[in-house]
Amino acid sequence: MSNKTKRSSGKSSFFRERDIFKIKAVWIIVILLLVGFVFGSMGVPEEGKDLKIAVAMFSHETCTFCPRPTTIKDWEYYGPPTRDILGLDRGYIGGFKNMCEEYGGIKLVGILSPRGARGGSSGSWITKEAFDKYTTLIAGDLKQAGPFDGVFLSLHGAMAVTGVPKPEAEIVRRVRKVVGDIPIMVSLDLHANEDHELSDAADAVFIIKRYPHYDTNLIGEYAGRVMIKTIRGKYKPTMATRKPGVITPSVFQGTGVSPAMDIMERARRWECQYSDVYVSVAFGFAYADVPDVGATVMVVTNNNQGLADMIADDMSGYIWRVRKEFAGKKLPKTKKGVALAIGAARAGKTPVVIADHSDRTGGSTYILEELIRQGAENFCIATLRDEKALEEIKAKVKVGDTISIDLGGYSDKFAGNPVRINGKVEFLGNYGRGTVAVLVFGKNNRVILTPQLMQVTTPRIFRPLGIKLESLDIIVLKSRVHFRRGFHETGLAGAIFEVDAPGWGPADLTLLPYKNIPKDIYPIYKKN
Repeated sequence: MSNKTKRSSGKSSFFRERDIFKIKAVWIIVILLLVGFVFGSMGVPEEGKDLKIAVAMFSHETCTFCPRPTTIKDWEYYGPPTRDILGLDRGYIGGFKNMCEEYGGIKLVGILSPRGARGGSSGSWITKEAFDKYTTLIAGDLKQAGPFDGVFLSLHGAMAVTGVPKPEAEIVRRVRKVVGDIPIMVSLDLHANEDHELSDAADAVFIIKRYPHYDTNLIGEYAGRVMIKTIRGKYKPTMATRKPGVITPSVFQGTGVSPAMDIMERARRWECQYSDVYVSVAFGFAYADVPDVGATVMVVTNNNQGLADMIADDMSGYIWRVRKEFAGKKLPKTKKGVALAIGAARAGKTPVVIADHSDRTGGSTYILEELIRQGAENFCIATLRDEKALEEIKAKVKVGDTISIDLGGYSDKFAGNPVRINGKVEFLGNYGRGTVAVLVFGKNNRVILTPQLMQVTTPRIFRPLGIKLESLDIIVLKSRVHFRRGFHETGLAGAIFEVDAPGWGPADLTLLPYKNIPKDIYPIYKKN
């Protein structure tokens, strides 16, 4: 055989081997594609497949300095745990539901959840018994009603539980044990105290940006959108979390004024610059003595850790740079604040609003006593918590009768002294979640008595109780910022004075007996 023939024969053999290799490679690719499709379809539902998403809530803002613990009895004061949580059109759950309805093909399942606790944030440490009961109920209901494609948890972020350092993170961890590796989305209040443990446990966390809280519905929609896209395989939540090391009282956190307004606007600018980015800032809840207290930045991106880190670093650094302006303000004390309010009323800037922001239990009498001492007229305390006085009034008198009675002064160590009122019962009946009474005394002065702390945020309470708003020169509200919704942003108030009366919610946080917070957090560390 010639050399030419040999070469020709070798070339033919080479082509046959190459063709066989090509065929094998094609089959390997086909098999890999089929395997990827099968396994991928197991984890990522098809576009047309209906999704099943669980919704649960467990929310509490805990003032650990308040005297009364929050027990199972408090959690069930308004009724036992319920699955009927999907009827809401507003709020976090309402927004989440709206987004799911917009996408379509999604079944939402309400999970057995506790209602709001009696007294709200006037309750102190949640007992571990209560925490374990409701997390067990949620986990058990998830197991029974599952499997699910995702879970949405409407939490608060400032929950404090005896023996559980990071309650919201623990809630997510307990849920994760039941549902496995499916998307878990969490919504939080702006006052949340959180850190990386929550973002490590959940797939994504979304926090409202406005105080007063107008955007709960919007944040629920964000959570719903990211949940659906994640389940469909179109979004991979990637988070970065930072703690700037700044703690601020609630009264300084209103997002209608700087620097709180500037911080949230900076977060929105980042969201506008990049698609699929969610920048959350929690200012924190200073009245919880917990290790993760203070401001938190949480950023969610679509599979872009570098971008998440960059934005989180920027936001955290900015909060630190404005710390003195944000956390170092001073407010007038009781005597001066009341004098300023009376002066404004006499100058015709009515109605004047006094924000008794530091009263966390609702029964403080400092401002009432000072108004009387300084001869104020046409004022209304809206409201004063005094369950004992209400029981005495119901037992002894009726509407139109006169009564001499001591009010307040016992709800906690900062409640002040009981104030003796000689007046007439102007109203006695049901309002909201309980019996209330209105006493009129002195020169057209009034006090609204409630069985629990009531934070009045709009003027709508006055008409049902028979109080003519136009007759009032001064209105005292047990509120930090939420009152601005109905008294400032509507243009109703002629003047507003935030008065730093004694209480468990002072503007000067260095007055509080912290034991568990970080030792380098501003501005507390200056006096440690």
